[in-house]
Amino acid sequence: MDPDLASLNTDAEACGLAYRGCFHPEIEDVVPAFADGAAVETLVLFGFVGARQWPHFARSAEMADALPDPLDRWSRRMIDALGIRHGGSALYPTQGPPWLPFQRWAMRAEPVYRSPLGVSIHPDYGLWHAYRGALAFRRRFVLPPRDPRPSPCESCVGKPCLQTCPVSAIRPDQYLVGTCAEHVGSSAGAGCLRFGCMARRACPVGVEFRYHPEQAHFHMTAFMRRR
Repeated sequence: MDPDLASLNTDAEACGLAYRGCFHPEIEDVVPAFADGAAVETLVLFGFVGARQWPHFARSAEMADALPDPLDRWSRRMIDALGIRHGGSALYPTQGPPWLPFQRWAMRAEPVYRSPLGVSIHPDYGLWHAYRGALAFRRRFVLPPRDPRPSPCESCVGKPCLQTCPVSAIRPDQYLVGTCAEHVGSSAGAGCLRFGCMARRACPVGVEFRYHPEQAHFHMTAFMRRR
C-alpha cells in the first residue's frame, strides 16, 4: 500500500472509521473538481464495517447532545479532521442536492454490488456496512490491487432476502417504503425496529458483521423519522 495511504488508513481506524477503498476518478465518475478547477487524482472512501466502529460514535459528543443528525455531524468532524491532517478535501453522501454518486464510487473502490434489496453487498461484510464520506486528493496514490471477487448474490440460492419481509415490501424491482414504514411503526414490526430489517437479516453473507441491537435501532429510528 502507498505509504501515505497506509498512514491515512491508520489514522482513520484510530478515530473510528474504516478505510473503504480508493480509486483514480474518470470523467464518468462525476467526482467534483477542486475549487481552483484541478481534477481529483485519488478518491479515498471511509465508513463503517459491521459494528466495529460503532463504539467510537456511540460515546461521542454528537451522540449525547440530542441534536439532529448526530452520525452525520460526527462523520463530518472525523473526516474533516483527517482531510486537514492529510491534505484531502472532504465529500459526503449527504452533500446535496445534487447528491454525489457514492454507490458508484463504492463500486469503483472495492468489490461491492447492488443487492436485490437495493443495498450494496460486500463479499465479506454482506449488507452490514456503510459509507460515511470520502477524501479527494490532488496526488495520484499508488493503488492496492483490485479485489476481483464477484457479487455473492450471483451464487445465492433462494434469495431469502426477497422471501422474508412479513409485509412483502421488498420486491425484485421495487421497495414499498410506505408499506415498510407502516409495518415498522406497528406492534407487529417491533422486531424490525429493534433489531433491523428482517429481510436484511435474512441474508446469509457476513452474518458475523450484523449490527448490534443498539446500532440497528438507531438506524431504524432514523429511517422512521425521515421517511
